[in-house]
Amino acid sequence: MFDSSSEKERPADFENFSLPSMRPKHLLAHFGPGMILMMTGIGTSHLVTAPTAGGRFAYALLWCLPVAYIFKYYGFEMAFRFTNATGKSLLEAYATAWKKWPLWYVMVTTLIQCAIGQAGRLIAAAAVFYYLFSEHFGLPISLEVYAAFLGIISVLIILRGSYKAVEVTTKILAGILVLSTLGVYFVQPAPLSEMGHFFLVEIPDGSWLVIAAFLGLLPTGIDVSLQASEWGTAKKAGMSKVRPSLEETGVVPRFDPFASPKEDLTVDVSQLTPHAREYCRRWFRIGLWDFRTGHVVSFLMATVFLLLAAVWLYPNPIEGRAVMGEIAGIFTLSVGPWMMTIFLLGALAGTFSTAFNYFDGWPRIVGACCRNLFRPTARLRGIAPSDRTSPDHTKKWYSEYNIYRMTMLYSLVSSVLFIAWIPRPVFMVLVASALAFFVAPIIFYLNLYYCLTVIPKQDTLFYPSSFDRWFGGFSLLIFTGLSIVLIFARVFQIPLFGA
Repeated sequence: MFDSSSEKERPADFENFSLPSMRPKHLLAHFGPGMILMMTGIGTSHLVTAPTAGGRFAYALLWCLPVAYIFKYYGFEMAFRFTNATGKSLLEAYATAWKKWPLWYVMVTTLIQCAIGQAGRLIAAAAVFYYLFSEHFGLPISLEVYAAFLGIISVLIILRGSYKAVEVTTKILAGILVLSTLGVYFVQPAPLSEMGHFFLVEIPDGSWLVIAAFLGLLPTGIDVSLQASEWGTAKKAGMSKVRPSLEETGVVPRFDPFASPKEDLTVDVSQLTPHAREYCRRWFRIGLWDFRTGHVVSFLMATVFLLLAAVWLYPNPIEGRAVMGEIAGIFTLSVGPWMMTIFLLGALAGTFSTAFNYFDGWPRIVGACCRNLFRPTARLRGIAPSDRTSPDHTKKWYSEYNIYRMTMLYSLVSSVLFIAWIPRPVFMVLVASALAFFVAPIIFYLNLYYCLTVIPKQDTLFYPSSFDRWFGGFSLLIFTGLSIVLIFARVFQIPLFGA
């Protein structure tokens, strides 16, 4: 497949690639897809699902947090590993499967999530506005109107290309949320004696939907790993920047989703110059730290919000249109009204960033599926302005760019209609989270499978280690088993652990 004689054909500009600094103070500037993944998660799952668990069941569901974060870890890491090793999205790998069935599966479930799932995320952001302006100040504006307003603003910003400014602003406000939440928690921390619930599995009556929501959307849905893979290729750093030149010079095959086997996605890093290998290695390390930092911060925030609700709100069902007001009340009770204002700013950043990122992520996935399923779309691939080299990218309805835009519009309209139809914030968030849980095991399996079969085993940098392989497989079994147990418990009304 690879010919060492092609080394003389490599572009000289490989040596001109600037090596990213690995110093801690520079890492945050390099972070991208992992931080977006974290911000997509620190929203509804943390600000609604975790307080719901603490308010309804006190500390009984603490065990769900480490289970979700530990046993879903490799489902996400494999997406970062694959993209950094091949320079391609995981959806390109899915295109090599029999009859392209994973692409059809992902596209159908994503279209469902664009409507129901986005309704859950959007209503959480709208709930912050509703509490602040309608409940607190008495403005006669409904929850549905706030949801529509936030959705329209998100879509307009994304289509105008101003995402970077929103990303920076959201990170600042999310920092306020983290600092204020930790500050309030240490005013009256949960008793150490209750920490045993991290290791004690309990399933109280009526908790199945909350458990499924935890496992489905903490740190976020595993389907977001595919979005992270797409964001990784769009970043054009590391292997995703190197690969196009390798294809042009014949060092690696040019991948064709309609003719190429999965082996054509492989990149033999031994064929790269030492400088290019170091360039790809550094960006891979940055990608892993990007993801791992977000994973740890997300876990801490979910834990703190559950404990806050258990200390200050239990017993409280936490439901209704003023749900965010009940949660914000924790801050008023513990510190004072001024702290509640700071929390609401952070809550708005967290919930809005989740809905905002999904307005970009899910349409991006649908567009990627179409470019790997349909030849006309493949000929007009690309979303970024630099990729749209032909007028047909904007004129032809079946171009990837136009499919991306149409899916975004569909997500906006359908999610707002769902909110108008079922105006129950907590219920919508929990259903959206559970839906993500039920589709996750298949995506987890595919991510692991393609990493193990596409990345060369002799590639000690990118190929998963023995521990990664064994624990990743074990995590997949545990996660799939939990999915099956919860589905059977709900569909066939089988009591779990005496519940």
